[in-house]
Amino acid sequence: MNTPSMLRALPTQHRQRLMRLAREVTIPQGTHIFNEGGRADRFWIIRTGSIDLDTHVPGRRRAIIETLGHNELVGVSWLFAPHVWHMGATAATPVRAYEFDATAVRSLCQDDPALGHAVTQWVGDVLAHRLRTTRTRLLDLYAPYGAGSTV
Repeated sequence: MNTPSMLRALPTQHRQRLMRLAREVTIPQGTHIFNEGGRADRFWIIRTGSIDLDTHVPGRRRAIIETLGHNELVGVSWLFAPHVWHMGATAATPVRAYEFDATAVRSLCQDDPALGHAVTQWVGDVLAHRLRTTRTRLLDLYAPYGAGSTV
Protein backbone atom coordinates (compact mmCIF):
# COMPACT_ATOMS: atom_id res chain seq x y z
CA MET A 1 0.00 0.00 0.00
CA ASN A 2 1.38 3.40 -0.99
CA THR A 3 1.41 6.34 1.35
CA PRO A 4 -1.49 8.78 1.01
CA SER A 5 -0.67 11.33 -1.70
CA MET A 6 -1.33 15.03 -1.32
CA LEU A 7 -3.60 14.85 -4.38
CA ARG A 8 -5.94 12.39 -2.66
CA ALA A 9 -5.56 13.73 0.87
CA LEU A 10 -6.07 17.46 0.50
CA PRO A 11 -9.10 19.27 -0.91
CA THR A 12 -8.30 21.25 -4.07
CA GLN A 13 -8.36 24.68 -2.41
CA HIS A 14 -5.91 23.57 0.33
CA ARG A 15 -3.63 21.83 -2.17
CA GLN A 16 -3.52 24.98 -4.33
CA ARG A 17 -2.62 27.20 -1.36
CA LEU A 18 0.10 24.80 -0.28
CA MET A 19 1.54 24.54 -3.80
CA ARG A 20 2.04 28.32 -3.89
CA LEU A 21 4.87 27.70 -1.39
CA ALA A 22 6.51 24.98 -3.50
CA ARG A 23 9.88 25.36 -5.14
CA GLU A 24 11.03 22.94 -7.85
CA VAL A 25 14.33 21.21 -7.09
CA THR A 26 16.55 18.60 -8.70
CA ILE A 27 18.36 16.14 -6.45
CA PRO A 28 21.24 14.09 -7.95
CA GLN A 29 21.32 10.33 -7.39
CA GLY A 30 23.21 9.39 -4.23
CA THR A 31 22.54 12.70 -2.48
CA HIS A 32 21.87 12.37 1.25
CA ILE A 33 18.82 14.59 1.58
CA PHE A 34 18.68 14.39 5.35
CA ASN A 35 20.04 12.27 8.20
CA GLU A 36 18.52 11.06 11.45
CA GLY A 37 18.93 13.69 14.13
CA GLY A 38 19.21 16.60 11.68
CA ARG A 39 16.97 19.66 11.72
CA ALA A 40 13.69 18.99 9.88
CA ASP A 41 13.20 22.36 8.23
CA ARG A 42 11.63 21.31 4.91
CA PHE A 43 9.84 18.51 3.10
CA TRP A 44 9.41 17.31 -0.48
CA ILE A 45 6.84 15.80 -2.80
CA ILE A 46 8.48 13.65 -5.46
CA ARG A 47 7.66 14.46 -9.09
CA THR A 48 10.03 11.94 -10.71
CA GLY A 49 12.61 9.49 -9.40
CA SER A 50 12.84 7.65 -6.10
CA ILE A 51 14.13 8.24 -2.60
CA ASP A 52 15.15 5.60 -0.05
CA LEU A 53 14.17 6.13 3.58
CA ASP A 54 16.59 4.48 5.97
CA THR A 55 17.18 4.06 9.67
CA HIS A 56 20.23 3.46 11.80
CA VAL A 57 20.36 0.01 13.36
CA PRO A 58 23.04 -0.22 16.10
CA GLY A 59 25.84 -2.59 15.18
CA ARG A 60 24.60 -2.97 11.59
CA ARG A 61 24.51 -0.98 8.38
CA ARG A 62 21.64 1.41 7.74
CA ALA A 63 18.43 -0.40 6.85
CA ILE A 64 16.37 0.83 3.92
CA ILE A 65 12.81 0.98 5.22
CA GLU A 66 10.93 2.12 2.15
CA THR A 67 11.52 3.50 -1.32
CA LEU A 68 9.30 6.45 -2.21
CA GLY A 69 8.28 7.58 -5.69
CA HIS A 70 5.92 9.79 -7.70
CA ASN A 71 3.61 12.05 -5.64
CA GLU A 72 4.87 10.71 -2.31
CA LEU A 73 5.74 12.88 0.68
CA VAL A 74 9.35 12.84 1.82
CA GLY A 75 9.68 13.97 5.42
CA VAL A 76 7.11 14.08 8.20
CA SER A 77 9.22 15.30 11.13
CA TRP A 78 8.96 18.93 10.00
CA LEU A 79 5.39 19.12 11.33
CA PHE A 80 5.98 17.81 14.85
CA ALA A 81 8.21 19.39 17.52
CA PRO A 82 11.12 19.15 18.08
CA HIS A 83 11.39 19.13 14.22
CA VAL A 84 14.20 16.56 14.08
CA TRP A 85 14.46 13.83 11.43
CA HIS A 86 13.72 10.33 12.73
CA MET A 87 15.00 8.61 9.57
CA GLY A 88 17.45 9.38 6.82
CA ALA A 89 16.74 9.86 3.11
CA THR A 90 18.91 9.34 0.04
CA ALA A 91 18.11 9.87 -3.64
CA ALA A 92 18.07 6.34 -5.11
CA THR A 93 17.79 7.84 -8.61
CA PRO A 94 17.92 11.38 -9.93
CA VAL A 95 14.90 13.15 -8.41
CA ARG A 96 12.76 16.10 -9.38
CA ALA A 97 10.60 17.28 -6.51
CA TYR A 98 8.64 20.10 -5.02
CA GLU A 99 10.39 21.42 -1.92
CA PHE A 100 8.53 23.25 0.85
CA ASP A 101 9.90 25.41 3.65
CA ALA A 102 8.51 23.92 6.87
CA THR A 103 8.27 27.21 8.74
CA ALA A 104 6.22 28.81 5.95
CA VAL A 105 3.88 25.80 5.76
CA ARG A 106 3.41 25.66 9.54
CA SER A 107 2.60 29.40 9.50
CA LEU A 108 0.07 28.90 6.69
CA CYS A 109 -1.52 26.05 8.66
CA GLN A 110 -1.71 28.18 11.79
CA ASP A 111 -3.38 31.03 9.88
CA ASP A 112 -5.94 28.70 8.26
CA PRO A 113 -7.18 26.08 10.75
CA ALA A 114 -9.06 24.09 8.08
CA LEU A 115 -5.90 23.84 5.99
CA GLY A 116 -3.90 23.02 9.11
CA HIS A 117 -6.29 20.21 10.00
CA ALA A 118 -6.14 18.77 6.46
CA VAL A 119 -2.33 18.91 6.36
CA THR A 120 -2.03 17.39 9.85
CA GLN A 121 -4.42 14.58 8.88
CA TRP A 122 -2.47 13.91 5.67
CA VAL A 123 0.94 13.89 7.37
CA GLY A 124 -0.46 11.81 10.25
CA ASP A 125 -1.75 9.20 7.78
CA VAL A 126 1.66 9.12 6.09
CA LEU A 127 3.36 8.79 9.49
CA ALA A 128 1.11 5.88 10.50
CA HIS A 129 1.91 4.15 7.20
CA ARG A 130 5.65 4.69 7.72
CA LEU A 131 5.51 3.25 11.24
CA ARG A 132 3.81 0.09 9.96
CA THR A 133 6.30 -0.18 7.11
CA THR A 134 9.26 0.34 9.45
CA ARG A 135 8.05 -2.33 11.85
CA THR A 136 7.49 -4.86 9.07
CA ARG A 137 10.83 -4.10 7.41
CA LEU A 138 12.82 -4.39 10.65
CA LEU A 139 11.07 -7.65 11.51
CA ASP A 140 11.87 -8.98 8.03
CA LEU A 141 15.51 -8.01 8.43
CA TYR A 142 16.22 -8.89 12.03
CA ALA A 143 13.57 -11.10 13.64
CA PRO A 144 14.33 -14.84 13.76
CA TYR A 145 11.40 -15.74 11.49
CA GLY A 146 10.66 -12.42 9.78
CA ALA A 147 7.45 -10.42 10.05
CA GLY A 148 5.35 -13.59 10.24
CA SER A 149 6.97 -14.62 13.50
CA THR A 150 4.92 -15.05 16.62
CA VAL A 151 8.06 -15.24 18.75
